[in-house]
Amino acid sequence: MHISINTSKWYDRIWASFIFFTRLPFWRLHQPPRQSFETVVEHWPLTGWMTGCAMASVLWFGSMIMPWAVAVLLAIVLRLLLTGALHEDGLADFFDGFGGGGSNRELILDIMKDSRTGTYGVLGLIIYELLLFFCLFTLRPEMAALAVIAADPYSKMITAQLTQMMPYARTEASSKAHVVYRKFTVAAGISLFLQGIIPLLVFLFTTGKRWDLLVFVPCLVMYFLYLFIWRRLRGYTGDCCGAVCLLTELSFYLTLVTIK
Repeated sequence: MHISINTSKWYDRIWASFIFFTRLPFWRLHQPPRQSFETVVEHWPLTGWMTGCAMASVLWFGSMIMPWAVAVLLAIVLRLLLTGALHEDGLADFFDGFGGGGSNRELILDIMKDSRTGTYGVLGLIIYELLLFFCLFTLRPEMAALAVIAADPYSKMITAQLTQMMPYARTEASSKAHVVYRKFTVAAGISLFLQGIIPLLVFLFTTGKRWDLLVFVPCLVMYFLYLFIWRRLRGYTGDCCGAVCLLTELSFYLTLVTIK
């Protein structure tokens, strides 16, 4: 059992989240204590505010000066650069692990930890990126910009629940990041919820879109992925979190283009 008393300050925890989930040099300005990285998922949606707003800016302003398809592609590329394709790497490992590992738990974990990308990972990434591109391309620029601001933090808020619903599948020493996330306090859970729900509420009130499908479809996708992961691994990994985050976000866009 992993037991830790985290005495880091709230700003250290937020800073650690931006260091962990982005490739911007926040670490040059401040180095939070190691314990702060146990809480990074508690502020994960805040990094979604940043990447969502960055994508929205490219979608909105880019559509004014260049073809819409180019603006969408550049917005996706910008997020890849900001995050270092961290979640996409997890998605590829997820498809490789569960695609090639069958029902063998140890084999799945070994494949996901392998730095090489296999056929399942390549195909999964291609299909994911194509679906993401065409979903955003189908929307009007202003709708696409608002959607990414809402969907990015919301999907991260939902996915963070995986770390509370099941144990970590590996040990801290064998994990890629060498850190195991702590269980949420009540205050952390409320904070996480607000980080994810506020942009979504702004989107729903601004656009007047159906709230039921846009709220619950990503939750259902996360839940079914949770069941799938639990049956195979009996625990989560960082790759699982990255994959679930992207797939729940994609389900938001797929729902949006279906009901538009």
